[in-house]
Amino acid sequence: MMKRFMIERDIPGIGKFSLTELCGAARASNQALDNIGPSIQWQHTYVAGDKTFCVYLAESEEDIQKHSELSGIPVHRITEVSQIIDPLTANN
Repeated sequence: MMKRFMIERDIPGIGKFSLTELCGAARASNQALDNIGPSIQWQHTYVAGDKTFCVYLAESEEDIQKHSELSGIPVHRITEVSQIIDPLTANN
């Protein structure tokens, strides 16, 4: 069963990376995902200052660690997301 994870990465200067540099990081991530297989999926990433906050679906934290090793992109914190709320949650 896939779980949702928020992955925090400390990458000095990432907020000022060019589109070309960000494309290179995305390519490295995609290649690692292809090698691991369907047990992990990258949904999207927020870039803010010297950090990224990536949302992944994965079967385990081990898959996220393996992705980090294969892609060369460091992981500083992995947090499982237990719930998602949004403005519509107030209507429940």
